[in-house]
Amino acid sequence: MTVTAAARTPRAATLRKQEAILAEAERQFARYGFEGVSLDSIAAVLDLSRQNLLYHWPSKEELYRAVLDSVMGEWMANMNAITEADEPEAAIHTYVSAKLRFSRDRPSGNAVFTREIMAGAPRYQDVLKAQVMPLLHADVARFEGWAAEGRIRRVDFTHLMFLIWSSTQAYADLGPQFALYMGKPALEEEDFDRARELITGLIWRSLEV
Repeated sequence: MTVTAAARTPRAATLRKQEAILAEAERQFARYGFEGVSLDSIAAVLDLSRQNLLYHWPSKEELYRAVLDSVMGEWMANMNAITEADEPEAAIHTYVSAKLRFSRDRPSGNAVFTREIMAGAPRYQDVLKAQVMPLLHADVARFEGWAAEGRIRRVDFTHLMFLIWSSTQAYADLGPQFALYMGKPALEEEDFDRARELITGLIWRSLEV
């Protein structure tokens, strides 16, 4: 083994361990909430000692915020779909598609985020105010610009964003319930495709001039 390869091995192993810790923490926080999870319960599943886990995150709260940071980073990446778009209809389609894909691919992360929000964001309100609010205002401003150009009908664009968030988030939070009513073990790709077409169609028809 070369010196370079040997030097990389510990770092790669550390990253893999951190990813495993974050994944298990996300799963447990989603199911039991912040208060219902302990560092010991996470360490036990991963066959780690408590001290080993504390080496990576010195407290449960820091680990919890790391999970939320990971979820928020992926969620916020989707918010650029509107501000960077030239055409409003394409922007809505891209944005809704990304939000539904996130709901489909990361249900546990969505559940952790929803639990935090429903509790009033006691451990994450600072991040939401500092990072999400500016992006929301930028998206609203983009819609306002399109409306001023006569390309879309003017509505309350802040509440339009809330509508998009809630309708797409429902497929993460209520996905098992929707699947139960449809007589299937889980929502399928086709269900998300139909949801995307319906949501984007309804929203665009409310804005179309």
